[in-house]
Amino acid sequence: MHDYTALDLDEFETGDMDLEERQALRRVAGLSTELQDVSEVEYRQLRLERVVLVGVWTSGTVDDAENSLLELKLLAETAGSQVLDGLIQRRQKPDPATYIGSGKALELRDVVESTGADTVICDGELTPGQLRQLEETVKVKVIDRTALILDIFAQHAKSREGKAQVELAQLQYLLPRLRGWGGNLSRQVGGRAAGGVGIGGRGPGETKIELDRRRIRERMAKLRRQISGMSTSRDTMRYQRQRREVPAVAIAGYTNAGKSSLLNRVTGAGVLVEDALFATLDPTVRRARTPEGRLFTIADTVGFVRHLPHQLVEAFRSTLEEVAEADLILHVVDGSHPDPEGQLAAVREVLADIEGASDIREIVVINKADAAEQDVIDRIMRRERDCVVVSARTGRGIPELMEVIERELPRLDHEIHLLVPYNRGDLISRAHKEGEVLSMDHVEDGTILHARVLPSLWQELERVGKPVERVF
Repeated sequence: MHDYTALDLDEFETGDMDLEERQALRRVAGLSTELQDVSEVEYRQLRLERVVLVGVWTSGTVDDAENSLLELKLLAETAGSQVLDGLIQRRQKPDPATYIGSGKALELRDVVESTGADTVICDGELTPGQLRQLEETVKVKVIDRTALILDIFAQHAKSREGKAQVELAQLQYLLPRLRGWGGNLSRQVGGRAAGGVGIGGRGPGETKIELDRRRIRERMAKLRRQISGMSTSRDTMRYQRQRREVPAVAIAGYTNAGKSSLLNRVTGAGVLVEDALFATLDPTVRRARTPEGRLFTIADTVGFVRHLPHQLVEAFRSTLEEVAEADLILHVVDGSHPDPEGQLAAVREVLADIEGASDIREIVVINKADAAEQDVIDRIMRRERDCVVVSARTGRGIPELMEVIERELPRLDHEIHLLVPYNRGDLISRAHKEGEVLSMDHVEDGTILHARVLPSLWQELERVGKPVERVF
């Protein structure tokens, strides 16, 4: 732990402290005392220490397959793993029994033994049967891409709502994969053991696995009620912003594309920034102003990824609604990534599942321009109709982005030219705070205000003010 002086705390941004807190507790390899019996995997914590990656290449180019496995490597490292090796199997479709085929599964077992790995991570979502049979072959724990992403979300969730959403998604994933072990599958309670005697008291009772499934369903129902209650407060805040007629901008994009960095650059929000996948999960809404002084809100949402687990999309639906309620979407893409077009397509696939999001104006923001190759930037700009090239790290392109936001946001304000009496200085103050003051002149009877204000303030000014034409 560190002791910080007041000066140190002033120099620290909120995100810096969050980052230091996250890095202060890391996994230490080799200190696990978990059971070695892989048949109990669903009842143990994920242990991601020394892993081998395996993917099935069914379509696309070899570069696409390698990029997918590279992303899986980044996900594994974000979860705290040490990646030892990676394998790609070319198949028309995944094997229904072992995902990669029985022969390749034996080869994978040899790789696991030679590297000393304790976990195999598959680049896809496996069925319960595939997980079980592959584990029986390679003799170590096997998890899939979905379980890995859920583990990362569980590590990074901070708010009460975020933790509940992640737990719900984990339980949705676990329920069909739940298995007992040994005698627990047949451990049943009925008859006299259940306290019943005679008619109505006999029968097989409830197996252990049925009991676990029932408890999980009850927990899921409780979490859904909690999330529904917590989303009410988010809806209330969103309604208040709408009632005040403040235009809204939502930042969406692939994970680690630089969304939080862009929010910090535009607003100085101090949100956690880390070169890791899914570094921030909880949405952040901040106020900002355009170059002309118009007030708007800008929200940073959870990042997207290829094959984002449907459990997470469902659990985070209330959070993703920030995108659907926006007036403008800034779709951030990493210009330095090997496959930026794939990132754009993956994000749009998820946005298509959010009701109303596809109808909102979208601006593609090509971030990390300082690290991207110019021909890649040119290629994206030829494909996308509305683009802005920026670097959130250096500030390049931010003024141009703000001008685009100014141009694209709906104009909800009214231009006024009124004489406001001196005893209503509160309205002048609100015009400065909520609107855009173009000019102001103090005369004997009050203040001549020339400004653009929102409809609610415009109605109040119209009641107490006098048009300038009537004064002279």
